Amino acid sequence: MILNFVLKYIGFLAAFCTTVAFFPQALKVWRTKSTRDISLYMFIIFTIGVVSWLIYGITISDLPIILANAVTLILSLFILIYKIKYK
Repeated sequence: MILNFVLKYIGFLAAFCTTVAFFPQALKVWRTKSTRDISLYMFIIFTIGVVSWLIYGITISDLPIILANAVTLILSLFILIYKIKYK
């Protein structure tokens, strides 16, 4: 029981860290309108991966996976749209 509790919060911590990591990049893209050093193909592949993780999280009803990937998807799509728009 305690192990499940600890693992759940490790999942939330991992989700928080990997999601928050995108905020500085999204903020920089928004401020500078520059995506020159960002790989379009990497972000397309990454976004597909995030959508896949989100579907997986929904399928298994795992809240940390769902929350992290929903927010990450929004940030990733934001950067991807800017990448295409300011190419």
